[in-house]
Amino acid sequence: MRELLKKSVFLTGVVLAVGFSLAPFFFFVLSAFKTETQITAIPPVWLPDFSFVSFQSAVFKHHLFHYLLNSLIVAGTATLVSLSLGTLAGYALARLPRRYARLILMGVLACAMFPQITIAGPIWRFLRAVGWLNQYHGLILPYVALTLPLCIWILALFFREIPEELESAALVDGCTRPGVLIRIILPLSGPGLFTAGILTFIYSWNEFFLALLIMTDPARQTMPVGIALFQGEHAVPWGEIAAASLLTTLPLIILVLFFQRRIVDGLSAGAIKG
Repeated sequence: MRELLKKSVFLTGVVLAVGFSLAPFFFFVLSAFKTETQITAIPPVWLPDFSFVSFQSAVFKHHLFHYLLNSLIVAGTATLVSLSLGTLAGYALARLPRRYARLILMGVLACAMFPQITIAGPIWRFLRAVGWLNQYHGLILPYVALTLPLCIWILALFFREIPEELESAALVDGCTRPGVLIRIILPLSGPGLFTAGILTFIYSWNEFFLALLIMTDPARQTMPVGIALFQGEHAVPWGEIAAASLLTTLPLIILVLFFQRRIVDGLSAGAIKG
């Protein structure tokens, strides 16, 4: 009886915590299907009429797909560059002696702990000096710098779990060190690569502050900035903002839910033996 009571209390707590966390998301989803009258109604209207006017306006009036394309270019390129550099650095650190690798990894992570506001000014002045403001590569470069430490950390811990005996056997058979990385290490590192890639992509996809600072040209603005700057005729178009946010967030949610096991495997690498 006592065990049943404990389990019931635990499940109730989990349900309440999950419901509390998901309540804003459900409210935002319902707002996407409401009319402007329903959104501003007092008392609130909880069940919408499931109108798709906000979606049509977000796509055709505010050119949502244009912002999505910009975000895809920036986030996709930043992810590829971060993964490429992070793979090389993570593999090198994974094969260093533990004490040296740990010190370097701590230094790498320390570089990622500075608030964005403290580095925004120098980044903006540098990009203005080289003429990279309102350019894709002007935004990709800071994203790579900010996401590379996390990529290195995840991949170094994951590579460390791969037995060195496999590399030694490949080297004895005549394989070069780059060949070992390409033919042995990378095929065995799918969860780690995917985890680092999806976290990097999500950060670059959702980042707002630097994108607002660097991309002032509407033709080059990314999705978070474009949605935040939606202009209404007389008021803030909350329905269109909710609809656009839903369209841009739902694919990421589906992707993470579909590959959640690989993400957990990548994040938990080294948790037991590391």
